[in-house]
Amino acid sequence: MDHNLLDILVCPICKGELKYHKANNELICRFDKLAYPINDDIPVMLEEQARQVSSDELDKL
Repeated sequence: MDHNLLDILVCPICKGELKYHKANNELICRFDKLAYPINDDIPVMLEEQARQVSSDELDKL
C-alpha cells in the first residue's frame, strides 16, 4: 500500500483517519467500525463493500 495514498485517504462516511491493516489488506475506520478492502493495491472506498469490525477486533489493532 502506497503510504502517500494513505496520507490523503479518509473514511468516506465520517472523513476520519484510516488505519492500514496489513495482515487483512484493509483500511480501517475506528470511529465507524468499518474495514474497507484493498483489491490489487486499489482501496475500495464504498460503504456497501466495507465489513463491520467488532470492538474486540479494534482493540487488537
